Amino acid sequence: MRSTVPPVPPMSVTRCLCRGVVRLLAACVVLGALTPVVASAALPIQHWTTANGARVYFVRADAIPMLDVSLDFDAGSRFDPPGREGLAALTNAMLARGAAGLDESTISEGFARVGAQRSGGAGDDRASVTLRTLASESELDEAIGLLARVVSRPDFPAAVLAREKERTIQALREAGTKPETIAQRTLDRAMYGSHPYGAHAEPASVTAIGRDDVAAFHRDHYDARSAVVSMIGAVSRERAQAIAEQLTRELPAGGAPRTIGPVVPPAQAIERRIEHPATQSHILIGQPALARGDPEFFPLLVGNYVLGGGGFVSRLYDEVREKRGLAYSVYSYFSPMLQPGPFTIGLQTQRGQTAVALAVVRETLARFLRDGPTEAELQAARANLVGGFALRIDSNRKILGNLATIGFYRLPLDYLDHWTARIEAVTLAQIRTAFARHVNADALVTVVVGDGEAVAAPPASATPGASAAPDAPDAPAAPATTGGRVVR
Repeated sequence: MRSTVPPVPPMSVTRCLCRGVVRLLAACVVLGALTPVVASAALPIQHWTTANGARVYFVRADAIPMLDVSLDFDAGSRFDPPGREGLAALTNAMLARGAAGLDESTISEGFARVGAQRSGGAGDDRASVTLRTLASESELDEAIGLLARVVSRPDFPAAVLAREKERTIQALREAGTKPETIAQRTLDRAMYGSHPYGAHAEPASVTAIGRDDVAAFHRDHYDARSAVVSMIGAVSRERAQAIAEQLTRELPAGGAPRTIGPVVPPAQAIERRIEHPATQSHILIGQPALARGDPEFFPLLVGNYVLGGGGFVSRLYDEVREKRGLAYSVYSYFSPMLQPGPFTIGLQTQRGQTAVALAVVRETLARFLRDGPTEAELQAARANLVGGFALRIDSNRKILGNLATIGFYRLPLDYLDHWTARIEAVTLAQIRTAFARHVNADALVTVVVGDGEAVAAPPASATPGASAAPDAPDAPAAPATTGGRVVR
């Protein structure tokens, strides 16, 4: 079940640091004394596989006597059965509500007694369970043992499930009145149609979920084959190996990989306008565009920094806010997922200015697709992204998130080592080609929740001052973070 809050554009305020300083910050300031590795490595990631096939990613960091752990499973909402949307999220929420004969109070008190923090959640692609605990042996042993029970042997007590379902239903009903939620859900449905990425939990679908559904989803999706164990903290490699084995030992082995149908993007522009008493129109524009691991990720990331990801220095911000005062904030982002995740533009504007704001956004996008960034914009974007790299790994929590992403999406172990070099290597031609392949201005979905004068969604060639994007013979027809989908 996706978040409906638009993400803050990444790295909106950064300073230009040379690559050597970034590496020094990452290696010395952030992580402290680490296991010796190749000197240029941004993160010394160690990787192995447990006895039952779970993949493990580990960074030793002795500066703080803590251990952060994440278990990620191929158990996202894309596997929710039709009519039972919300099952993945509810299953994840129920893990610590009773396990191996322990009730939820005992589990909660057990983690609190040793100062450990447990959390979790389910997105479109994956479900996660995380733990932060002291690295001292007695506390670590108890916290890891309790987490292993929660993940491997949940009880799913019927009374607690009924309570959690009711809480979820009430939260969905409340969220369903908010314009930002309405806009995001409408956009997802229009972009993805019947594909699971377009589905959201509804009160009726949650009501239909029974205990057998939850137990079966856990049995089928929380298995060792799909498990990724990520760890960073003050433990040895040997201790980390023992922890990974303990956490995954009782998980079922798992069967063949599960698949779902491909994303079929819209073939033409779609516009949805929904009346709402909000004082502002909430506008989202998007389309499926980018799968995780796509070789054009870095040109798209750099190009989008110029278009709408760079905050105060982006084209959209300049045209929509600075020059015309049409919105307080406007942003764009790509959210790579297992299958093409969305490219999204978002803003809010006074209802009477909706038509003008939409026209400016469309013209700005069309001009960018036609011409791309300038050389000066490219250099500034590369400098800011490279300079901000240290902020992506400046805490153990952020490092853990990167490890989990690398592991789940099977990115190269040296992905972070080469991140800044890949940014620096992006050219103007690569940006223009990548945007031509991945963003089809003639097949964008536009959602307006609020009031304002209704406007058509013209093709790029009909937008004032714009022309069609350059031909890209090998481009998909219209293939693209959550609100809430955030790119790394």
